[in-house]
Amino acid sequence: MEILVCIKRYILAGSQFELTPDQTEIDAKHLGYTLAPHEEVAVEQAIRFVEEFGGSTTVLSLGVPEAEEQMREQMAIGADRGILLATDGSEWDPQATASAIVDAVKSQPQPFDLIMFGAEAADSNGSQVGIRVAHALGLPIVTNVRAVTIKDGVARCERVVGTNREVYEATLPAVLTTREGLNIPRYPSVPGRIKARKKPIETTTPAKPASRVEKVKLIVPPNQKTGATVLGTGAAAAGAAVAMMEEIGVLP
Repeated sequence: MEILVCIKRYILAGSQFELTPDQTEIDAKHLGYTLAPHEEVAVEQAIRFVEEFGGSTTVLSLGVPEAEEQMREQMAIGADRGILLATDGSEWDPQATASAIVDAVKSQPQPFDLIMFGAEAADSNGSQVGIRVAHALGLPIVTNVRAVTIKDGVARCERVVGTNREVYEATLPAVLTTREGLNIPRYPSVPGRIKARKKPIETTTPAKPASRVEKVKLIVPPNQKTGATVLGTGAAAAGAAVAMMEEIGVLP
């Protein structure tokens, strides 16, 4: 079974953001990067399928050359090779991203039985790229998958909708988008990291089409101030404490 998992390098959650002087990009000089949990479980599931059925797992990323770091991390847990669609770091809209991925898929000498994505981008939350890729390739797609098994060339997928579960079956080849909770990703071992250094990464530079989305500027939301309010000291604070409790509804 040949499986492709599309991943993206994201700014580490909790980082303190600063903008470039023109307020159109995030100044990333001092930021850390990682993958979204939705994508980590996709890679883990792909590796499990390969362990069960044989074949290989390929990870693909569209982004800056430094995205190789995240690709090597996934190779350290079992992915076999990588495809890096190198960019200059500028933002690609969902249409352009999907188009570049479709071109990369079509250029491969061996077709993929399964193409996997995280359910949504951790930065833009667009939930578009996987659907656009499936449509362009004419493949069935199941989104927001939380459980999946494969038998006789058919993927049985479960997705959570409210308090219910929906079950879909898709004949391979197919596209799946996955959500955190599908599995528990393994951690890379030291031998795995050593092996990952030697695994191949095919690097190409796709041409970026004209953007159909205009970015005006970015705004960093103000920090929410937290802390304690001193109402007074000793008996003098009793009245202020009672007034505060009435204000927040603790006292009638």
